Amino acid sequence: MKKTLLSLLVACSTSAMAAQSYEFGVTLQGYDGSATSSVSYGGQIARHALHNSLKKVAGKGDQAQMNTYLSSTEAGRVILDPVSKDGFPVKQSKIDELSSGKDLLSSAYDGVITGWPGNPTGQELLEQLVDAAAKTKAGYDPVNGYDYVQLISKFAMGAVFYNKAVNHYLEEKLEADQHPNNEAYKPGTAYTGKEHVWDEAFGYFGAPANGLSLSAKEVVQITKQNPEVFAKADANGDGVVDLKSEMAFAHAYYAASVDASAGTNYFHTIMQAFVDGRQLISDAKGKALTDAQRTELKEYAAVIATAWQQVIAEAAFKYAGSVYADLEKIAVIEEAHGDVSKAYRNYVKHWGELKGFALALEAAGRDLGNAQAGLDRLIGFSPVLFGDAQVVALDGKGGFVQANAGPMQEYKLNMIKVQNLLAQSFALEAKLNDKTAGMSDVLEQLNAAAQSAEND
Repeated sequence: MKKTLLSLLVACSTSAMAAQSYEFGVTLQGYDGSATSSVSYGGQIARHALHNSLKKVAGKGDQAQMNTYLSSTEAGRVILDPVSKDGFPVKQSKIDELSSGKDLLSSAYDGVITGWPGNPTGQELLEQLVDAAAKTKAGYDPVNGYDYVQLISKFAMGAVFYNKAVNHYLEEKLEADQHPNNEAYKPGTAYTGKEHVWDEAFGYFGAPANGLSLSAKEVVQITKQNPEVFAKADANGDGVVDLKSEMAFAHAYYAASVDASAGTNYFHTIMQAFVDGRQLISDAKGKALTDAQRTELKEYAAVIATAWQQVIAEAAFKYAGSVYADLEKIAVIEEAHGDVSKAYRNYVKHWGELKGFALALEAAGRDLGNAQAGLDRLIGFSPVLFGDAQVVALDGKGGFVQANAGPMQEYKLNMIKVQNLLAQSFALEAKLNDKTAGMSDVLEQLNAAAQSAEND
């Protein structure tokens, strides 16, 4: 896939590539206002702040507070994350400073999610996860093996940001009859229809506007609000980090994180395609895009959608490896008759991250074919629990139904199969935390365990 992405980028790079930052002037013909920039994606950044804040409160058991950041559009909501820290001041402190009247739920994927019991829509699943989290202590359900903080966060990023960008703005909204480039997006705006459509997709990716001038490691540290990279984050030198253009969120962070660890180029591939696509639109000077220009723009969109999907799959691959390692630790501790509570807690956390990212892959409205069915079956509706049980369905009252799933240690084999499936289906490049070489060892362990049980 690396070769494919590279060739697409080369093929798509026929327009001027002067822009090295996501900053573009006004091209709207007839515009007589005072604006000098045509870039606008404050609504998308508001939803990033809503997601970060929701994750912050998801483990506190307060459903009303969670709904404030999930489904409310009320004014005055405080940003809980990111907030100013010593050496890393942030410009905004309220959601309305980014954009007013925004929520997460109404923008979430409304198609069916087959990977969760009951086949809810994406919107229904987010509501269910928040409702369930409110009934637990710190968002943790040890009985069914759920870490709701992780499930809510990882799925919300896919159901809202990934879905809206690749299934909406970078697909249907690129058609000629959708927000044409020779008209204002709305009366009085300083940007054209196609400029704003592209900007909204970029906003959902969550990258700093100057991302092309940053290393992957610097992007990661900006998300972590490390004071050592404040000067890099504060691109305009005004002494504060503007969340609208200078912070790294969500999948931009995960893309950079993978790159920083594996030496891949997901972040800059996506960032370059966004910048080049926006430059193409800007070069049209407020005129309707030709069929050739829209074809080229769709090629940039394809690069973005492919690499973005890979980033999510890379994250799922990594956490499948973590689940495998957790099961190994649990086996060692059990054999020594030790306390497995901490190892089990890590197991549930990592499973929640794996499942959340796997569900996110479903939330783009794109047919994953056999890969989707395989992920659903191999990962299951919950991790395999002590007593070898696993959630298999919902009862008539919305409670979880468990059934025997076979030995917990056999679930390690599922994690190897998950990694193989992800690597092959999405042509992964990084494959962090790769456990696929351990297939024969797991089979030997399972055979030995079976023989021991027969001898008993």
